[in-house]
Formats: sequence, C-alpha cells, structure tokens
Amino acid sequence: MLPNFRKPDGDTKSGFMTASQPPTLPQTTAPPTRPIGGVLRSTERGSPSIIGPELQITGNLVSRGEVQIEGEINGDIHGSHVLVGERATVTGGIVGDEVVVRGHVMGSVRGKRVLLQSTSRVEGDVYHLTLAIEQGAYFEGKSRRTEDPTAGFGLPDRAPPHAERPAAPAPVAAASDEPSENPVL
Repeated sequence: MLPNFRKPDGDTKSGFMTASQPPTLPQTTAPPTRPIGGVLRSTERGSPSIIGPELQITGNLVSRGEVQIEGEINGDIHGSHVLVGERATVTGGIVGDEVVVRGHVMGSVRGKRVLLQSTSRVEGDVYHLTLAIEQGAYFEGKSRRTEDPTAGFGLPDRAPPHAERPAAPAPVAAASDEPSENPVL
C-alpha cells in the first residue's frame, strides 16, 4: 500500500511550486570558526597529503600544506599542519605551524600550536608557542615555550620553491672506431 502523500499548502494541482513561493534556504552568513583548541578542519586547509597505515618511509617529508601520518616515518617531517595518527610512528623531528599528535613520536616537536592528544606518546622535547596536553597523553622530555619555535627550521612556506640541485654530470663522449688511449679491459 502506498503512503498518503499530502500536497504542502500553496501548491498548485500540478505539484510544482508557484512563483509566489520562493524556496527557503538556511541563512548562513557567519564565517567558519576555529574549533576549540585552535585546530583547523581539513576543509578549511584544503586536502591533506596522507601517508597511509601500510606505508613505511625512510627519509624526510616536506609539505607546504597539511600532512597526515598514519604509517611509519623514519625521518623528519616539515609541514604547515602535521597530524600524527593514533597508530602512526615517527622517528625523527616534526616542524609545523600546527602539530597534532595522536600516535608515537620519538624526536623533537616544534610548532606554534602543539596538541598532544590522550592517545599520544611523545619521547622528545617540545618547542612551542602554545601547548595543550590531554589527560592520558604520555610525554617524556622537556617543554620550552618560545615566540617562534619554527624559526631557522625551514618550514616549507619559508623555503625556496625548489631545492638546490646538483650540477648535471658531463656528457659521455660518443664511441668511435679509433682506438682510445685508455682501452677498456
């Protein structure tokens, strides 16, 4: 049996809205706000670069945007926003304007805003402008408040767009039919 559908007041027989009834949409004129703790939502920052749980990387990561680590990193991480996931492990330093740690970090953390969440385990020093540590977080190291904890550590937005590349090797001479002074044995 079909449900009993009622036409809303003001509808014509055809079921379409009349010109006298403009559609009503919710009015939202307020700008997006920062959540408590100062952490931006990913929609306010753009798409993050995600290192998945199945990845293990040895080497340094540099990003101009958000980096979300869910796997294992053996190296330093530089990004404007760095999020270390609950099951992630980072062995190395982290530098970012905003650093949120939910997983395990063995190394120093430098950020203007640093948040150690309840599932985090940080074994190293934290240099920060603001620091929040949730109940249950493990933190072994020293905390140093400084006005610019990232100064001198080359955040991507302060670094040149392309790193210096080594000079290309000299071209190898073309082979000829004439004997060379140094024969290949």
